[in-house]
Amino acid sequence: MVALVTIGQLVSFFGFMQTLHVPLGDRSYPIHIGAGLLSRPELILPQLAQKRVMIVTNTTVAPLYLAPLKAMLEAAGVTVAQVVLPDGEAYKTWETLNLIFDALLTERAERKTTLIALGGGVIGDMTGFAAASYQRGVPFIQIPTTLLSQVDSSVGGKTGINHPLGKNMIGAFYQPKVVLADTATLKTLPARELSAGLAEVIKYGLIWDAEFLAWLEANMDRLRALDPAAIAHAIYRSCEIKAQVVGQDEREGGIRAILNLGHTFGHAIETGMGYGNWLHGEAVGAGMVLAAQTSQRMGWISQGDVARTRALIRAAGLPDVAPDLGVDRYLEYMGHDKKVEGGKMRFVLLKRLGEAAITAEVPPEVLIAVLTAPR
Repeated sequence: MVALVTIGQLVSFFGFMQTLHVPLGDRSYPIHIGAGLLSRPELILPQLAQKRVMIVTNTTVAPLYLAPLKAMLEAAGVTVAQVVLPDGEAYKTWETLNLIFDALLTERAERKTTLIALGGGVIGDMTGFAAASYQRGVPFIQIPTTLLSQVDSSVGGKTGINHPLGKNMIGAFYQPKVVLADTATLKTLPARELSAGLAEVIKYGLIWDAEFLAWLEANMDRLRALDPAAIAHAIYRSCEIKAQVVGQDEREGGIRAILNLGHTFGHAIETGMGYGNWLHGEAVGAGMVLAAQTSQRMGWISQGDVARTRALIRAAGLPDVAPDLGVDRYLEYMGHDKKVEGGKMRFVLLKRLGEAAITAEVPPEVLIAVLTAPR
């Protein structure tokens, strides 16, 4: 079994910091991981094109972290504006996005004004999309405050909003200047949100690292209890894997699509159930079970592998049973997936635990069998 954590990872949770880099040439950027990063202006100030920022956050995160972040920046001579959005996936829309543009225009923000995303995945995605669009591109910084956003959505430059017919169908690839993953913010995270983030952590083990997967099986109770060493290791390894994949394929023309294990099914669940009724991580968790079952029916993995996947997802506090939307609705929503190519759905499946593959050759009868099997 993998050693629980290195000394460097252990001290990172108690006030020290580890740094990874996403290797994208002149658009490369650091991911800083550690506790107390919100009180370290030296991590933000060098990334500002001018001493002027707009913080974008939501009604849940603002009472917790907006005032101290704003005070820290203002003490360093930065002019700070803010916009506080409603919280939740249901608000990841054009209408909410326009609230950011309204604030930018009202404040007469310039091309060198930096947007700071302070919140979870919804805030990060919308702030990044606003930054990519406002005056055709302004700098932005990611400060993710949920586990899901720290290990996944804040890294890699995917930004966007939802459409009633499909999740994240409108957006842009746009990289941040820096990502600050302050592990101390996880102390205020509800248990359900923590579990949702663990879905993405499990994904990395399933698609890339069987040894990490085994470590997750052995340490899931520690993760759910926010054990400092376990959380530090999970965040670091997840970001390390994602940085490696994104560095090879920034715009998802090939290998990056493996990061979407469970997402084709999961996005259909989110859309079909109504945005916000299932958290993204919950839908991905159930979606990964469906992907594993599809992989087994393709002859790639065993029933035991499916059972092992399902047990880990359940141990993380996630649903391992997908809702019954009906085959037709599943197929309709999955037909809007971004991985559709030439009119054919492409799926991320498992060749084995720890290795993913992308295929458009899933026979219709296999897909129907998976979607109609007893839950």
